[in-house]
Amino acid sequence: MNIMDFNVKKLAADAGTFLSRAVQFTEEKLGQAEKTELDAHLENLLSKAECTKIWTEKIMKQTEVLLQPNPNARIEEFVYEKLDRKAPSRINNPELLGQYMIDAGTEFGPGTAYGNALIKCGETQKRIGTADRELIQTSALNFLTPLRNFIEGDYKTIAKERKLLQNKRLDLDAAKTRLKKAKAAETRASQLNSARLEGDNIMVNFSYMLNLLHVKWLKSEQELRITQSEFDRQAEITRLLLEGISSTHAHHLRCLNDFVEAQMTYYAQCYQYMLDLQKQLGSFPSNYHSNNNQTSMAPVPSASSNVIGSSALTSTSNLVITSPSNLTDLKECSGSRRARVLYDYDAANSTELSLLADEVITVFSVVGMDSDWLMGERGNQKGRVPITYLELLN
Repeated sequence: MNIMDFNVKKLAADAGTFLSRAVQFTEEKLGQAEKTELDAHLENLLSKAECTKIWTEKIMKQTEVLLQPNPNARIEEFVYEKLDRKAPSRINNPELLGQYMIDAGTEFGPGTAYGNALIKCGETQKRIGTADRELIQTSALNFLTPLRNFIEGDYKTIAKERKLLQNKRLDLDAAKTRLKKAKAAETRASQLNSARLEGDNIMVNFSYMLNLLHVKWLKSEQELRITQSEFDRQAEITRLLLEGISSTHAHHLRCLNDFVEAQMTYYAQCYQYMLDLQKQLGSFPSNYHSNNNQTSMAPVPSASSNVIGSSALTSTSNLVITSPSNLTDLKECSGSRRARVLYDYDAANSTELSLLADEVITVFSVVGMDSDWLMGERGNQKGRVPITYLELLN
């Protein structure tokens, strides 16, 4: 029974506090009550925390879209995560494309040029799919998880303490309002009592009312001191939490570096896979023609794979192609000529000659050779070289 009485009293007190806060909040919105403003430093910290939360959510959601464009797959992963279960492994788009290419190449015949090329392309696509899977796993662990931990952990704590600070501020302002009203009532009663003593013929005793108002005034004053103390304490707790946002930014910066490094590794792998594939396709016999019946061209010079260090990939827009007039001179040259190598080139088979940028070799044409190739000679080494990698010397 006593426990029930205590619960009823506590419920009534909580209801009174809630009503008092609601009244204070409404009067502030209507401009009928004063509002205690937070200091500028705390306001800046609150704004910084809110801004961090908003942009972290946007970056996190868009990163999820980047890593997994399929919305149904994202929903499935979200459900499994909430159920604390591991999502089933599924084949990704590059792996699926690669499997289709391999199956098609097998059907057409690995001994045919087209079938062999499809199989090689399919194997490369599957390697890209594996790299894509590694990128998703690494990014989720090193980038998305820390961002999600901030939104679901640290910021929830900040929001909770911020709401508590708002309630303490409403209690403080309500106490200030009650004290102001108590002072005004006591002043008014004193004026009425003085007027009665000067000549009021109605016998009314104001002493009890004055004592009651004075007690109420003292109680409001004590309540104001308590609420002010609680507000200051909560403001300090909130400030300490908000000052941790700078540490959060530093942590997210490290996570961002990890994400960039994961992307760099992924794109470097993809570049290397496609470079190897291009060399494999370029080693096919030159009498196979493209769909528009044009003569097959020598491989287009591309940036050397050693450029993909720990920094960045070389843009293909920086490549220099030998001018048409120079190409014509090389095709029509008779006898041996000296030529400078423009780019590194790795021989695709034993009939070709590997090249190093800026070296000078001897080149000459051979009857019946594809017009996009010349025979190159360096000392005792000899082999075919792509004409687009050379610059004819006078």
